[in-house]
Amino acid sequence: MPARSALSVAATKPLDEKITINLGYVDLGQIDLLVQEGFYANRTDLIRTAVRNQLAIHADAVKQSVARKTLVLGIQHFSADDLRAVQAAGQALQIRVLGLASIAPDVTPELALAAIDSVVVLGALHASPAVKAALAGRIR
Repeated sequence: MPARSALSVAATKPLDEKITINLGYVDLGQIDLLVQEGFYANRTDLIRTAVRNQLAIHADAVKQSVARKTLVLGIQHFSADDLRAVQAAGQALQIRVLGLASIAPDVTPELALAAIDSVVVLGALHASPAVKAALAGRIR
């Protein structure tokens, strides 16, 4: 596993990301039946449990891929100070995250362009619309 970056990590858990799925009526009915019978608190509880079970089944494959692709696993936050330090060192970041990459609201598009070479995020990227637009050509 790659060494952890010296950049700061968010101290509080960010809000969960919302996704939308389409299910057939029979699948949905079966979910509702399991909820009604008390196996799960609600539809979301069943879906989260199913996703976690699948992720547990494939945990080794995920770990191997994370190591092979040199991704940071979890949450990585980049502040304006972090990016200014990278820029002052004459370097550029290659952000590679499986989870959440967060760029602070006070980061300007100009600073982001000067300090960030590329962005690969499997999960979610939280940044201002202006920073996302500036980095659009560098997001893979």
